[in-house]
Amino acid sequence: MAAAAAMVSSAGALLAMLNESHPALKLHALSNLNAFVDLFWPEISYSVPIIQSLYEDEKFDQRQLAALLVSKVFYYLCELNDSLSYALGAGPLFDVSQDSDFVRTILAKAIDEYASLRTKAAEANDESTVLDSRLEAVVERMLDKCITDGKYKQAIGMAIECRRWDILQAAIIRSDDIQSTINYCMDVSRSFLNPREYRHEVNIIKYIMGLVESLKNQLIILVQVLRFLVKMYEQLSPDYSSICQCLMMLDDSEGIAKILEKLLRSEYVNHALLAFQIAFDLVENENRAFLLKVMSQLSTPKLQPSGNIHEEVYAEEFTKIRRILFGEVSMQLSMQFLATNDKLDFIIKKIEQSVDMTNSVCHNAIIYSNAIMHAGTTANEYIMENLELLNRDSNWAKFSAMAGLGVIHRGHQLQNKSVLDIYMQHGASDGPYTAGGQRFGLGLMHLNNNEEDIKTFLRGSLSSSSVEVIQHGACLGLGLAALGNADNDVFEDLKNVLYTDSALAGEAAGISMGLLMAGTASERAVEMLDYAHKTQHEKIVRGLALGVALTVYGREEEADTLIEQMTRDQDPILRYGGMYAIALAYRGTLNSKAIRKLLHFAVSDVSNDVRRTAVIALGFVLYSDPEQTPRMVSLLSKSYNPHVRYGAALAVGISCAGSGLSEAISLLEPLTSDDVDFVRQGALIAMSMVMLQISEVSDSRVGAFRRQLEEIILDEWEETMSKMGAILATGIIDAGGRNVTIKLMSKTKYDRMTAVIGLAVFTQYWYWHPLLHFISLAFSTTAFIGLDYELNMPRFQFLSHAEPSLFEYPKPTVPITTTPVKLPTAILSTSSRRRVRPGKKENEKADSMQVDSSTEKKSEPEPSFEILDNPARVVPTQEIYIKFLPLSRYVPVKSAPSGIVILKDLQIEAYYII
Repeated sequence: MAAAAAMVSSAGALLAMLNESHPALKLHALSNLNAFVDLFWPEISYSVPIIQSLYEDEKFDQRQLAALLVSKVFYYLCELNDSLSYALGAGPLFDVSQDSDFVRTILAKAIDEYASLRTKAAEANDESTVLDSRLEAVVERMLDKCITDGKYKQAIGMAIECRRWDILQAAIIRSDDIQSTINYCMDVSRSFLNPREYRHEVNIIKYIMGLVESLKNQLIILVQVLRFLVKMYEQLSPDYSSICQCLMMLDDSEGIAKILEKLLRSEYVNHALLAFQIAFDLVENENRAFLLKVMSQLSTPKLQPSGNIHEEVYAEEFTKIRRILFGEVSMQLSMQFLATNDKLDFIIKKIEQSVDMTNSVCHNAIIYSNAIMHAGTTANEYIMENLELLNRDSNWAKFSAMAGLGVIHRGHQLQNKSVLDIYMQHGASDGPYTAGGQRFGLGLMHLNNNEEDIKTFLRGSLSSSSVEVIQHGACLGLGLAALGNADNDVFEDLKNVLYTDSALAGEAAGISMGLLMAGTASERAVEMLDYAHKTQHEKIVRGLALGVALTVYGREEEADTLIEQMTRDQDPILRYGGMYAIALAYRGTLNSKAIRKLLHFAVSDVSNDVRRTAVIALGFVLYSDPEQTPRMVSLLSKSYNPHVRYGAALAVGISCAGSGLSEAISLLEPLTSDDVDFVRQGALIAMSMVMLQISEVSDSRVGAFRRQLEEIILDEWEETMSKMGAILATGIIDAGGRNVTIKLMSKTKYDRMTAVIGLAVFTQYWYWHPLLHFISLAFSTTAFIGLDYELNMPRFQFLSHAEPSLFEYPKPTVPITTTPVKLPTAILSTSSRRRVRPGKKENEKADSMQVDSSTEKKSEPEPSFEILDNPARVVPTQEIYIKFLPLSRYVPVKSAPSGIVILKDLQIEAYYII
């Protein structure tokens, strides 16, 4: 207490000295008060006018010290603007290296202020704008300190925020790993378009205008950063793969075409191999419209009659890269791998034995499950062996079975519709449902290929037939075959079907219009909304609502006007479409504004459909960071409303698909035993999506879940919706012959448009079961496929540095049977004793021999690694363990743990093509 009293007395004496006229006393008081300010700032605040006057006195030698003292006092008074102003006046006395709350707060304020001023100057396009040199000096000192201390990521973030490309370049060049630093810049750039909230109060008009300007400014910054990174890649190292990913984000097809042509025209084989790898990486991003533009801008080979070996080689490589960019090679390799590595053990037949086939819902679920678990494998044995049964089935079962063949034969492009004609040639009834399913199946088989003969056939089906079932299948098939290409002629054909006002055909036409215009933000969405307000058919309104949402895929703030219009509509179906518009426009962005809007509708809308869909939409917005989703929907999963609980389950399934995330599984487990049947259905489907390609060894709950599915299917008293969910979940968890997963992002963190759209339409099975087939659009083959210069698969081995059991295929399933267990025959005790006594010694001897043999067998320890042969199954969780053998003849052009990887042959590395 005495020490405290002495300090108070000292502080009072120092404050009294400020009133003295002698400069030396004032200097002494300021110097000591600077040390006392943290303890006695309330008392010192009364002397702020005196200290300010000292700062304003130009003859006073220690003006900067006075400014620092005033800055600290204003900081404690939460007057940060004034505190920053005086901190700038303190000059070098404001030590940016000091680790204190005061310095950190004022530095953050300085950087925000500097970034704001730089942004305004850039908006006005006024390079002559003069900034406060003191502010600039403080920011530069902070940036230099970050670089000096090796905190390059902090420096990069601030440099991007402040548009200081010179600092950004310095941070990249001086970093220890230039390549990884540039990749970090790319990751920052991808996530830079999130709206920033204003921290100061403004009126609503200024807020809206400011939000629009903020979004526009962030887009400008993103483009500037990407352009800068392209230059850095070119200057530091010719990492053409990363350059092309930047250029794809910039929609610069011409730049990519120039790089690919430059590599193809090089004399070195390795350059052509790199071009092939870049093409495969671009194809994985699933932006076919962009790839077509790249292809059209490559120079066509010009072969002279005299023969030019350079041009001949370019012509050969041009043909290869054309096949790659069109997706032909990827699809064929995927189909070949799935067909030769199908590990299913006829589980669909075992399910069929345990289900009452008179229950149409469960029977149809078996058809969908069969298509999903055999997706891409070309294994259609179940359909071919049950033609007679299917002929006796309901009409829509025939439709679904035929469409399912398109899922099973996806990628079988060379034979076109002849593959589906096999179904009819082997005795299936030829009717409108079979024909409609065939057309839907064609679209699933030729997804996004834009082949003219398929489009012509499907368009002809629309014009030549007035049967709504055939039109329904043809519309869906046409939307899939022409996904995202915005063909106006096709749109008019679909609109003609829509205007017939047939509920069944009109619903498919509305969805297909959205598929056709996906991601274009076309003005024709207004026509679709107008008709949705005119028609009296609920199915048509729902199809159009989803279709309009598909048109704004990935458009983010550009879609806000349309989203606002849909979410304010009195029709709950259009508000329901508005939820999908938010989900698709802001897919994977983690956008806080979109999340707040969805949460608002999830808890406040009067329609259960809207609330359920709002929660599902959260899964689409959050899938780029799946760990956040279980936390975000945790409380919603415990809602009293079963529709909200169902939505929470599917949101987790979509966002965490294929991740095996423990938090996701823990959230879904109680929902699989929910009191409401459709909640259980959604939870079972979601759980199967999360557990895709996850082994029982890595998580024991996988085995428990598989047994739970079997129990639900066997239970004859289980409700139909739950049993349907279990049957579908069995198909999903074993999808693609146990060789596919669900991926919504490529290896380069680019959103896979086809996959996202496929899952969005898949969730519509709530209203229309045939849309279940759309889940196949999200499937991605889990394989490492190495290719050489000829695009053939050479003999190549690589290492999986983990126990083989950790990523092995599931064990063969135990046959499901509903045959009653035969009870043992009753045996009298006397006869039992007579039977046991004679063989007692023999039994004891056999038991002793069994014990001896078991003790002799010693379990060998499992190896800690596994050698894999090309091609090989590599699941997502296994990728971190993949290593390449150092003495291998073949080496990847670009180190990649999975997917299609181009290999260079070290034996001919120095070989010239000419």
